[in-house]
Amino acid sequence: MLLLLPLLLCLLFPPSTILSLNQEGLYLYQLKVSLDDPDSSLSSWNDRDDTPCHWTHVKCDSVTRSVNSLDLSNTNIAGPLPVSLLCRLRNLSYLSFSNNSINSTLPSEISMCRSLIHLDLSQNLLTGTLPHTLAELPNLQYLDLTGNNFSGDIPDSFARFEKLEVLSLVSNLLDGTCSLVGLIPDSLGKLKKLRDLDLALNNLFGSIPSSLTALTSVYQIELYNNSLSGELPLGMSNLTSLRLLDASMNQLSGTIPEELCGLPLESLNLYENRFEGELPESIANSPGLYELRLFGNRLTGKLPKNLGKYSPLRWVDVSHNQLSGELPATLCDKGELEELLMIYNSFSGELPATLGACQSLSRIRLGFNRFSGDVPAGIWGLPHDGWKTSWSFQVVITSLVGRCLRAIVNLAQLGTLDLHNNELSGELPERLRSFKKLNEMNLANNSFKGKIPEEIGSLSVLNYLDLSQNKFSGKVPSGLQNLKLNQLNLSYNRLSGNLPPLFAKDMYRNSFLGNPALCGDIKGLCDGRDEAKAAGYVWLLRTIFIVAALVFFIGVVWFYFKYRNFKMAQRAIDKSKWTLMSFHKLGFSENEILDCLDEDNVIGSGSSGKVYKVVLSNGEAVAVKKLWGGTKKEIGCVDIERGQIQDGAFDAEVETLGKIRHKNIVKLWCCCITRDCKLLVYEYMQNGSLGDLLHSCKGGLLDWPTRFKIAVDAADGLSYLHHDCVPPIVHRDVKSNNILLDVDFGARVADFGVAKVVDAIGKGAKSMSVIAGSCGYIAPEYAYTLRVNEKSDIYSFGVVILELVTGRLPVDPEFGEKDLVKWTCTILDQKGVDHVLDPKLDSCFKEEICKVLNIGLLCTSPLPINRPSMRRVVKMLQEVGTENLSKSVKKDGKLSPYYYYDDTSDQGSLA
Repeated sequence: MLLLLPLLLCLLFPPSTILSLNQEGLYLYQLKVSLDDPDSSLSSWNDRDDTPCHWTHVKCDSVTRSVNSLDLSNTNIAGPLPVSLLCRLRNLSYLSFSNNSINSTLPSEISMCRSLIHLDLSQNLLTGTLPHTLAELPNLQYLDLTGNNFSGDIPDSFARFEKLEVLSLVSNLLDGTCSLVGLIPDSLGKLKKLRDLDLALNNLFGSIPSSLTALTSVYQIELYNNSLSGELPLGMSNLTSLRLLDASMNQLSGTIPEELCGLPLESLNLYENRFEGELPESIANSPGLYELRLFGNRLTGKLPKNLGKYSPLRWVDVSHNQLSGELPATLCDKGELEELLMIYNSFSGELPATLGACQSLSRIRLGFNRFSGDVPAGIWGLPHDGWKTSWSFQVVITSLVGRCLRAIVNLAQLGTLDLHNNELSGELPERLRSFKKLNEMNLANNSFKGKIPEEIGSLSVLNYLDLSQNKFSGKVPSGLQNLKLNQLNLSYNRLSGNLPPLFAKDMYRNSFLGNPALCGDIKGLCDGRDEAKAAGYVWLLRTIFIVAALVFFIGVVWFYFKYRNFKMAQRAIDKSKWTLMSFHKLGFSENEILDCLDEDNVIGSGSSGKVYKVVLSNGEAVAVKKLWGGTKKEIGCVDIERGQIQDGAFDAEVETLGKIRHKNIVKLWCCCITRDCKLLVYEYMQNGSLGDLLHSCKGGLLDWPTRFKIAVDAADGLSYLHHDCVPPIVHRDVKSNNILLDVDFGARVADFGVAKVVDAIGKGAKSMSVIAGSCGYIAPEYAYTLRVNEKSDIYSFGVVILELVTGRLPVDPEFGEKDLVKWTCTILDQKGVDHVLDPKLDSCFKEEICKVLNIGLLCTSPLPINRPSMRRVVKMLQEVGTENLSKSVKKDGKLSPYYYYDDTSDQGSLA
């Protein structure tokens, strides 16, 4: 064997290579050959050199000249991890393959790299279980496996790490059976030197083990976006080095411990859990606390009276709780407060005058509380000159009594002015031209009087104007005709005279109701008769309407109870016929689902059946899709015509769908089956579909960062279907209406596999005898081949990108015979990119939006061969997002996620 080695080396490398390049260089050169390098990132690795120490991405020890660092992050390389070659570099202490396409599993032989101190394999395509041999690396201090597809449990052997300081397993598919401590091993508490524990974005559940309180060196713990439950463990006062804790978006309960708040915390994120009780006073004593996000819990009582007195508070969000009392006057004592969000609580009293003097404040939301008195004058001057002009400022304040402050015109950066449902009075100021960025003004249901200022017509970006139910008088300003309003409501005032010509149309009738002296060609407005007669006629109509509505209501209630009794009796007979097939651990039974399938709970309906929202006894909601039965052949309650798919394929298809585990694909909880019908139970998505939200009057809620996040999430889900499922799944109906949004606008791909069945057994695309897809999303080759594959999905996803960028529908009468793809290409050629982009998007993101537009055009290339794979689409979007990530908040020198919270139900207010 030893005699064959020289011959083998001669075959692999030319004689000149063997004579010039040293042994470590040979190993690295062989590593280069084994990897796919489409960007030629390793082009400097030359076999004619004598040493690899001058190659890019390689560093050597200055004394021994042996390789001690290899950093191949962000090089776009692909292929299996060449552990056998890497571990031959005996002095290799730093190894990073971050943000590439390294695939396959992580070999257990990684334990042979005995000198490793820093190992970063984050943002790759690694699969399988975590190798237990990782703990055999005696010097390892930093381990980052974020953003892969590892599954199974965290090995118990991880407790044997001797020097580990940073452990990050964020955004994997870690799962397993649930024990008392869930999937967080109790043994992790033995890692005494651990400084950073990051287990976020996994499928962990169960309680947080008390053993973690033994991590006396830990600086940061991140457990957000799991399914952890129970109370925070006792003994958290032992975590003397802890500064950043993020356990948000779980199901944690109980009170927030006093011993936790007594630590010198800098960032505390416990939002979207089930915490109750009061926030301990000791949190106000933390000298470094800059971030406090507790929204979406059940907290009660008052905020600590000294909150902000000793802490450099920057972001405070306690919205959607049951807090009460007055706001602490010390919130901005350190002069760094930027965001103050407290909507949907029971706060009362006057707003502290100190908020008006807070020079750093840029965003304040105090709506849906019980405040009284005047708004401090200084608030109307925010944001101050120190802020970038690209920021928009929002004020939403309710339950106030007082006069309109003329200082409001100092709000040069104001984007939304929402003061509806108050008792404000006085006249509006004339100087409104300073509102250059105002796109929404809602002053409804107050006591404003006088004329509507003509200068409102000069607010070029204003698209929402509601001045209804006030005491405005005089004529409707003609300048309002200059605006492009999506919503106009001047009803129930004291306006008079003739309407401007643009508004004298029946389509604007509801915008001017309740102004008896207002005249125009609209039926129901003044037609020359006196004001008293018109007012009497309106009163008569109101009386008739109220009586009719009352009779109708009584009839509906009577019918409802009769119908409900009938359905309950019918269900009592039929319940025994249902069979439940579950794919996850369920906290409900089929009876609880069946009891809620009333017409009152229908949230959608189509040719295949109806969709119901079912609120379970534990307070959580699910979506139930009831699919019709009949004489046609069925696949999971979906009618498939002409016998394309056999009845026996149902079990196989449901089993495949039930095995899918990905954070960007809607979760299928279970399937309920009878002879005549079948029910599919999915997770409930609070914000509905992207299509409904993007193309409705609520489209303003989707700013560019939110739209970009939706695009990345959806691309991740489709990439998983195409590249990580065995066999691969082709969606066949990718569209904005099949991308659903959760409460944080996280995107999930829906309606695939069962509802849109493809050939999962054959090795190629399959010709279809019926049309698959939706108008405007169908790839052009489908018209003449009737074949669908991954390239068809990529084209449809490209159309979704164009929708996000342009804000337009995939087909529109305005396009004529063109669809959105052809319209976009035509407008780009004729008028330029500015006429394509959605005008609601902030121009400061124009460069990033244009890059995403190019990705959409690449995906919608007429030739399938020119479209990138979905895995490549994900990488391109991630590259565009790098600039956004660089602006995120940094914690302890490490990039960490920054969460932006808003409330979509804030009665028309835009964040």
